[in-house]
Amino acid sequence: MISVITTDAPDQAGGMLAQLEPDRHVRAAQPTTSYALPDEELPMSTLTTYPGRTNPADLPPLVSRRSTMSASTPPPSVGPDELERPAEDCHDVLVSTPLDAITWPVRTDRLTLRAATPDDMKPTWRFRRLEIVNRWLTRAPATLEEYRTQFERSDSLAKTLVFELNSEVIGDLMLQIEDAWAQAEVAKHARGVHAELGWVLHPDHAGRGYATEAVRELIRLCFEDLELRRVTANCFAANDASWRLMERVGMRRELYTVRESLHRSGEWLDGMGYALLADEWRGIA
Repeated sequence: MISVITTDAPDQAGGMLAQLEPDRHVRAAQPTTSYALPDEELPMSTLTTYPGRTNPADLPPLVSRRSTMSASTPPPSVGPDELERPAEDCHDVLVSTPLDAITWPVRTDRLTLRAATPDDMKPTWRFRRLEIVNRWLTRAPATLEEYRTQFERSDSLAKTLVFELNSEVIGDLMLQIEDAWAQAEVAKHARGVHAELGWVLHPDHAGRGYATEAVRELIRLCFEDLELRRVTANCFAANDASWRLMERVGMRRELYTVRESLHRSGEWLDGMGYALLADEWRGIA
């Protein structure tokens, strides 16, 4: 994902958004969209992590169709009129996601983090619809209904968290578990060991350190609860607020790309990539 920050005039509110997205195996810098809101040092910036590298079709669905027939049971014979009919012994079942390994909600000094639900669609739309925020998003739905379709997808909800201040949703997070690149003989040992992170903060709550607090906790969950070995985030090079937040939480710059990412404005923009290993985190936690 690419984290992006744009600094606006001092009298404008800042908004941040970062989102994790998949696509993994050596992606030399395809930005993913995410946002993050400015914190203490940059009270009026727009922080955005911008994931554009992930194909949602490649992600596992939260709800799948599973048959209860055993592998040894031969398939029933059906005629042309029955081909579109679902089997009677099939049913919808919830498929677990990596986030299910965490006991929710999780609390920090000021915030409450939890897995997103369809009910969080309207609260997150209130800040994601703002131009100061969605200018760096992979998608900028024009209407609430367009956003609902995007937000309520099972693959989207499976990687989305929200964080609350005094029971009010003020931002969201993305945690996209992914495989590390590996040679074929050891590929099974590289499955689900990395994550791409993203964040978004409501501009009205910028400048108070909430995004930094939420992202620090997100990183802790990755290394302690999920036992991952590496997390990453990316941003447009011009988005100072975003990469400064990454450095504030201890991430290390690994990548600088030149005019590698196409913005909806038509401009090709430079990008930056950050990462943090579990053993590095333990040294600074």
